[in-house]
Amino acid sequence: MLRLFANINPIHFLYLLYGASFLFLGVSIAAKDMKGSDLKLGESLWLLSSFGFLHGAHEWLELGTWIEGKNLSYQQIFTAEAVSAGLLILSFIFLMQFGFALISVVHERWVESFKAAITACLFLIWLLYLMNHGSLISMQFLKRADIGARYTFGFVGGLLTSYGLIVYSREIRPMSRSVSRRLHYAGIIFLFYAFFARIISSGYTMPLVPVPIELLRGGAAVFITYFISQGLNIFDIETRKKIEQQARLLVQAEKLSSLGQLAAGIAHEINKRLTNASLGGQTLKNKFSNDGADSDVVERLSAVEKNIDRASVIAQELLQFSRTREKDFLPLDINSAISGSLTLLQYKLRNIVLTQDLTSVPDILGDPMKLEQVFINILSNSIEAMPEGGELFIGSRLKDGMIEVRITDTGCGVSAESQLRVFEPFFTTKDIGSGTGLGLSVSYGIIRQHHGLIELSSKPGQGTTVTINIPTKERYEKDTYRG
Repeated sequence: MLRLFANINPIHFLYLLYGASFLFLGVSIAAKDMKGSDLKLGESLWLLSSFGFLHGAHEWLELGTWIEGKNLSYQQIFTAEAVSAGLLILSFIFLMQFGFALISVVHERWVESFKAAITACLFLIWLLYLMNHGSLISMQFLKRADIGARYTFGFVGGLLTSYGLIVYSREIRPMSRSVSRRLHYAGIIFLFYAFFARIISSGYTMPLVPVPIELLRGGAAVFITYFISQGLNIFDIETRKKIEQQARLLVQAEKLSSLGQLAAGIAHEINKRLTNASLGGQTLKNKFSNDGADSDVVERLSAVEKNIDRASVIAQELLQFSRTREKDFLPLDINSAISGSLTLLQYKLRNIVLTQDLTSVPDILGDPMKLEQVFINILSNSIEAMPEGGELFIGSRLKDGMIEVRITDTGCGVSAESQLRVFEPFFTTKDIGSGTGLGLSVSYGIIRQHHGLIELSSKPGQGTTVTINIPTKERYEKDTYRG
C-alpha cells in the first residue's frame, strides 16, 4: 500500500480527490432516509447516487491503472480500461436521466415527448463516432468510446442536470430558501463541470487560469458534493413540516369531532322546523296560485321556499360531521368514485382541459356515496377557481399501501394564510352567499372516517393541488386488526 502511494504524483492526487468526492456524493445520498417523501427530488436522487458511485469507481480504477501500469500485463490493462469505460458510460447515462427527471417537474410534457428521442440521437452519434476506428478489442477503440461518451452522454447529462437543479431549486424555494440556494449553486457548478470534464481534454491548462484542468475538475466535484449534501436537508425540513401539519390536523380533527356532536343535535332540530315550514310554504303557495292571487305574492312564497331548501342543505351538510358508519364500508374501486363524480360534473367542464391518469389500483373499504361527495366538492372548487377556463388534472396511484389521489388545477390559488384554515367549518374564500364553507370540512371528515389523510397545497396565481391518501383494503384490515 505504501509503495502504491509512493508512486503518486500531484496530478494523481487530484484524481484521487476527484473520485473520492463522487463516491462520497453517492454515499451521502444512499445514506439519506427519504422514505415517505413526496418530493420529486426524492424519487430521482438514486440516479445521481448511482452516477456518484460509478463515476468515482471509474476515476479510481483509472488512477490504479496509471500508477500500476508498468506492473500489469496488456490483457490486465485492457480489461481494466474496458471496465473503466463501461463504468464511465453508465454513469453518464444515470446523470442524464437524473437531469431529465428534475426537468420533468416543470416541463413534464416536453420531457416525455423528447426524452427518448434525445437519448436515441446521442446513442446514434456515439456509435457513428466509433465507426471505422479500430478493432473492438483494441485500446484505440476503448479510448474512442471514452471520448465519444464524454462529448455526448457526459456533456448533455451535465447540461441537463445543471438546468434541472436550477429549475427545481425554484420549485422548493417556498419550503426552504437556504436549500434552494444550495441546489441552485450546485446547478451552476454542474454547468462548469460539464465543460471542464467533458469538452476540455485532460492535461490542458486554462490560459486565463494557469492551473491544470484536473484541479478545476476536482474543485467542481468537491463543490457539487458539498452543495448537494447540504441540499439533502430538504428532506428533514419536509419531515418537520409534515409533523407540524399532522399536529395541526389532529387539533382540527378534535375540533371537528366536538363540532360534529353539537351540529348533529342542532341540525336535527333545525330540519324538523324546516320541514314544517316547507310544508306550510308549499300549502300557501298552492292556495294562492289556485285562487289567482297577485303574482308578486306567489314569487315571494317561491323565494321563501328556495331559502328553506338551502337552509335544509346546510343542515344536511352539518350532519356529515357526526356520521361515522364504518360498518357500512364496502370494497370499492376508488377510480369508480372519481369517474362517477366527473360524470356528474360534466356540464361544468366545458371550458376545462381535463387530464386523467387513473392507474389500476387495489380496492379500498369505504362508502362510495361519501367518497363521490368528496371528489365533487374538491373538483367543484377547482372548476370555480378557473372561471375563464384552465387545466384540471386528476390521477390515482398505489404508494406504500395507500391509494393516492391527486387533483391539480391552474386556478387562482389560495393564499398561505388561507391554506391553514381551508378545512375549518364555515371558512370560505368565496364571495358572501357563494358558498357555505362546509365543502372541504365535510370532505376532511369523510376522509378521516376512511382512515385517510387529505392535504392542500397552493401557489396564488398558479393553482392548487389537493392530495388524498386512503389505505387499501388489505392495509385497512391489517391496521384495524392491530388496533
